[in-house]
This record gives sequence, structure tokens and C-alpha cells, in this order.
Amino acid sequence: MLKKTAVATAIAAASLVPLSQAQADTYVIDTEGQHAFVQFKISHLGFSYILGNFEEFSGEFTYDPENLEDASVEMEVQIDSLNSNHAERDRHILSDDFLNAGEYPTASFTSTGFELTGDNEGIVTGDLTLHGETQEIEMPVSLVGEGSDPWGNYRAGFEGSTTLKLSEFGMDMSAFPEVMHELELYVTFEGIRQ
Repeated sequence: MLKKTAVATAIAAASLVPLSQAQADTYVIDTEGQHAFVQFKISHLGFSYILGNFEEFSGEFTYDPENLEDASVEMEVQIDSLNSNHAERDRHILSDDFLNAGEYPTASFTSTGFELTGDNEGIVTGDLTLHGETQEIEMPVSLVGEGSDPWGNYRAGFEGSTTLKLSEFGMDMSAFPEVMHELELYVTFEGIRQ
């Protein structure tokens, strides 16, 4: 009798878990195949732009196409992997004048919510930690595509972008023109379902 009661209790408890939680799959971001990018764009004195990316990062996301509101993502970026195709400039950006990679070697993002805004589109809200400061940000994102690959894996890919005000992350930009105080962050990644 005790065994039957325990089984019944377990079944009842399981039925209380939302179906979306039970069906959400975890995907590991595929960084080895060059199918994921963390890139940035910032004005150069108002005359042109500096483009760059971070070459080393990792992360995962959960995703259920039937319940997009339950999607989540976590990422960690190695700051000293920055590459703007100019070694001297990279050293300056990584110095304590800007990112201070020696003291703050990583940046991270952990989502706290997702709002569906259209077909396969939404806004991810989460905590971005950069330069030792954590701020809540919003990033509009969209599903690029999903399906089986030729090697027997199932993949899903997303992209999103947002604008960061650098002073909100403790960086003193007062010596630079106002047009350089904001940075556009672009992220695109493909994940392999586990």
C-alpha cells in the first residue's frame, strides 16, 4: 500500500510540472564549427566604425518551439579574445582604460525572461556582467532556423542585437566624443540539441 501511495504521489507531482518545462530541450552553442559569433560595432570619432569580435566564448540555451516564452540562454565570453584586426588598438581596448581584461577576464549573460513579439521573434531580458558591472539589458532576437544536420544532430540558430551604453558598465568615456559612448552588440549562434 505504501509503495502504491508513493507512486501515486510521484505521478501527481509530475503532473504539476508545466508541460513546457518537460519538453524544453537544452542546446550547447557550437563554437568549434565557427557557427557562433559575438561581434561589436562602435563609431570611430563619428567618421567611420570599428568592427570586432570576441573569439572565445561558450554557452547553452533551452528552447521549445511550442513554448517560446520559456526559452533561456547563458553565455560567458573571454574578454582577452577580443579581435578588432588591429593589435595595438586591441591592447588599448583590453587595458584598464576600457575593458580592463586583467581584472575582469570574462563577461557573462544570463537571461531572466523572454517576451514573444511575433512569429519566431521576441525580446530576451537578462543580466549582462561586463567590466565588473551587472546591468539588466533587453535584446530583440529571432529564430534563424532549426532542423536536422547531415551528421545526425538537431540544431537551432538565433540572432540578436542591442545597444550598450559603456558608462553604465563603469567605463569612463568622457575623453571621447559622445558618438563613441555607445556600442552595438550583435550575437548569432547555432546550438546542438543534447
